[in-house]
Amino acid sequence: MQIPSSIKITITGDLGSGKSAVSRILCEKTGFEYVSTGRIQRQLAQELGLDTLEMNRRADTDPGIDQRIDGIFTDLGKDPNGYIVDSRMAWFFLPGSFKVYLQTDVVVAAERIINDPHRKSEEYATKEEAIAKILARKQSENARFLAKYGADCANLHNFDLVVDTTHRSPEHVAALILKAVSWKREGVPFARFM
Repeated sequence: MQIPSSIKITITGDLGSGKSAVSRILCEKTGFEYVSTGRIQRQLAQELGLDTLEMNRRADTDPGIDQRIDGIFTDLGKDPNGYIVDSRMAWFFLPGSFKVYLQTDVVVAAERIINDPHRKSEEYATKEEAIAKILARKQSENARFLAKYGADCANLHNFDLVVDTTHRSPEHVAALILKAVSWKREGVPFARFM
């Protein structure tokens, strides 16, 4: 299946839903460059000596944090190249993109995050602590983005495709996304919620 070289696929969703893993597979399949604001956010949190929840809380009063994270989108929309963008807000900043939301059960998300050795700024003592912080971070981000931009991340009708990843492999999810991108381009009706 051929994807146009100029398309941008924006991936957002629940913490621990597999956004990074799915994005990497999409990059391999399309040859597109990967842009991850999650990685940028974790690096910034580490630089500030904070965990990601603390940094999100600080961002409520420090607009420089969001400006630094969101600034990468200023020119991305004008770039003629295709991208896979793993970001909480890319769907909003790149309205012409194919917008994907990945959702997952919070218990599964906590297990995924706890077992991910790359998430140094998201270490938790227990699964219960992980669940509480995941839910708090989601609430903090959603409230901040709604207040700051008028962007309702909780409204799943803002997205072209919503995929539940709880019991799906990243490879399966990536394949569903590529099919949906093709279907949308060809005008073929498809279920937006999978």
